[in-house]
Amino acid sequence: MWLNYRNRHPTGLWLMVGYPTSACEGEGDWGSRGWYRLERDTSVIPLMTSNPHTTFFAEADDGVTWSGPFVVTVPLHAFDDHCWNVGVSTGLTVGMRLLTSQNAMFNYIRTIEFT
Repeated sequence: MWLNYRNRHPTGLWLMVGYPTSACEGEGDWGSRGWYRLERDTSVIPLMTSNPHTTFFAEADDGVTWSGPFVVTVPLHAFDDHCWNVGVSTGLTVGMRLLTSQNAMFNYIRTIEFT
């Protein structure tokens, strides 16, 4: 399954995603990547996965956030495959929102819209 994040919010936003990965085995088993810049009416496909559980965090220019209870500290700059249990010297602590998808093992695009 491909995850497509679309910004329908009135302002631009920054997005990061989290996902289970064997690359982070022993470091919490979850990785993340970000920051993706989405202007209004744009989208990004940052992740392809067969796992039904992923997470995301987004913050719009006007201060609106889409967050959840899974707390992680991530780099302030662009990053890829950052393991959740690996510290960063200068980072941002965010709450990731859980996204559970049906039929994640099939090849299709799931769109998540920020409004």
